[in-house]
Amino acid sequence: MSVDKRQINHRPSEERLLSQGQPAIEMTSSAIDRSLEQGASASSAQTLGHGDSASKNQSRVQEQYTDNEDSQGLRRLDSEGTALGSETGLERPIYKVYKRRWFGLIQLVLLNIVVSWDWLTYAPVTNTTATFFNTDPTVINWLSTAFLFAFLFASPFTLYTLHHSGPRLSIITASILILVGNWLRYAAMRIQPASFALLMVAQIIIGLAQPFVLSAPTRYSDLWFSPRGRVSATAVASLANPFGGALGQLIDPFLVNGPSDIPNLTLYVAIISSVATLPSFFIPAKPPTPVSPSSTHLQPSIIRQVSLLTHSANFWLLSLPFAVYVGFFNSLSSLLVQFLTPYNFSETESGIAGALLIVVGLVAAAITSPIIDRSKRYVLLIKTLVPIIALSYLAFIWAPPSYNIVAPYLICAVLGAASFSLVPVALEWLVEVNWPVGPEVGSVICWAGGQALGGIFIVVSDALGAGSNGIPPYNMHKALVFQAVIAISVVPCAFAIGWLGGGVHNRRLEFDKGSGIRSGEVEAVGT
Repeated sequence: MSVDKRQINHRPSEERLLSQGQPAIEMTSSAIDRSLEQGASASSAQTLGHGDSASKNQSRVQEQYTDNEDSQGLRRLDSEGTALGSETGLERPIYKVYKRRWFGLIQLVLLNIVVSWDWLTYAPVTNTTATFFNTDPTVINWLSTAFLFAFLFASPFTLYTLHHSGPRLSIITASILILVGNWLRYAAMRIQPASFALLMVAQIIIGLAQPFVLSAPTRYSDLWFSPRGRVSATAVASLANPFGGALGQLIDPFLVNGPSDIPNLTLYVAIISSVATLPSFFIPAKPPTPVSPSSTHLQPSIIRQVSLLTHSANFWLLSLPFAVYVGFFNSLSSLLVQFLTPYNFSETESGIAGALLIVVGLVAAAITSPIIDRSKRYVLLIKTLVPIIALSYLAFIWAPPSYNIVAPYLICAVLGAASFSLVPVALEWLVEVNWPVGPEVGSVICWAGGQALGGIFIVVSDALGAGSNGIPPYNMHKALVFQAVIAISVVPCAFAIGWLGGGVHNRRLEFDKGSGIRSGEVEAVGT
């Protein structure tokens, strides 16, 4: 759909609102549905400024836009992209993205890296850490498990913060919690004797930080990025989280040669985390002017948005496999050493397998995300990736007993590629199909479900592990079967999307198009 460049009336009240970054938009879910249905008739109107009949076809949406170029003449813009004048006196919708958006995105990346590294600090060296504390590896697993359950506790506060204050306050909150938690962990190591209880408290504090940065990317990309860049922006920030886990899996075993190295490992991670948090206090809160029509939409209350989601079949059909696969990814990352070492694989080889899981996944996501940004073929990719993930968990049952490290490496690579490609596509599609529900609502719910299931899966897998009488001793074969069965059981949900969900519509994208935004019309201006 297109809008004539020259014939949109300006209203003084709207100009005031735009100057504050708050275009006059009053919409409900039903109004949006009507706007999408009536979009074709609205776009056929040749003059939108003549009379009230054309404005009714815009489904009660009243906005002002700015442009820097017009077919009938040129307009000058100030440093923030606001139109200063024109030859025609009339404006056409145009939106701007700002270079400063990269500063906030990079900070989200850094925080997601360090919070995930903090989570898996001790997982790649579970046995050595257990020796340091003179305890059992199962007790050390609770450091990862408690971290995941802390996410669930902090989720309501994250949702409130993102909805009312935006991503900046969420990022600052996470930074403070990461700082406090890391240095408490180091203090726990230096107490004589070392305090596992204090270490657990510190780990939980860091766990409280994770939802504030892991749930923020969809909200940040909606606020700062145009429709052509949202999936990629969400992918970069979200997938930085498992990348931090990959760094931990790969680096930590090389830093630890024995139990006496555990305090130094904690110190190194604390220093890196501290440096990464400092820029958080300087990121801007929001762009000077809107980047798209949908980014200016006044969202319903949190309760109303949650109600809309709970009545969306498409949301449940995708959020269930999403949560299950995130949960198993967390479980696999935490228990990989215990999956492999009973079959004579070393902690270093297990760490390399974990790094392959993540690094190959990042490469795959870097390829698929820009493609989806342009094609918008969300559902096709989702229905392709979900069965690949399930089959990977099935194949992993026979990887450790092969006693050939190539098998775990290969399966981890395929599993990582499919899992990482799914995450940003699923999160962005849930925003599209459930709009006007805010991007933070679905993101928080999905991630919270994944983290909670991850904690449950770790506990269940521990319980399914063989004892000293197993063949081989302490093998986790039953746990591998458990994760394969559950992973396969949710595959039908993905294939039911569009059949049981009442159809598939990219509402946010259609709203942006219906409001006059076109491909290529969003330009970087200012800083």
